[in-house]
Amino acid sequence: MIRLSIRKLLRDERATAIIELALVAPIVALTVVGIADLSNAFSRKLGLEQGAQRSIEKIMQTTGYSTVEATLAAEAVCQVNGTNSDGTCKTSPITASDVTVTYRLDCTDTSSGAVTSTTTTQPLTFDTWTCATGTATSRYLSVNVVDKYTPMFPVHFSALDADGTYHLSATAGMRIS
Repeated sequence: MIRLSIRKLLRDERATAIIELALVAPIVALTVVGIADLSNAFSRKLGLEQGAQRSIEKIMQTTGYSTVEATLAAEAVCQVNGTNSDGTCKTSPITASDVTVTYRLDCTDTSSGAVTSTTTTQPLTFDTWTCATGTATSRYLSVNVVDKYTPMFPVHFSALDADGTYHLSATAGMRIS
């Protein structure tokens, strides 16, 4: 009698779809949430890249009423954060302290092709730098914007920092001479 009941139970295929769904549903749900989280992170990274690039475009047009560094930082912050209804820039998530302006001088030896690079964040010293005679001079300006992204569900085996965030950065640059 018991053997007959067990055989009958083993052949019964009712509710197998529910069991399969119970096994697969958590995996599907985690995949959907992971895709949404990655999409948000990439969107944030794209915003940083666009902010850095647009600040370079702004400086190519004009420096406005401020220094080059202040104009670049203000424009990058405004582009990343967006504007209020009155046209002023929002103050978060990034600030001017999250924007770094770097100057680079490349001296290329015309006979050997060897390049010597010097980098600074101080424009006053940068303007006084020169290359030796017989070298080609190239000057570059770059803007680096950093931000943090907090995932919806932090995965601890990935590259999370101690505070549970990912660090995002974007750089844009141009040759100035």
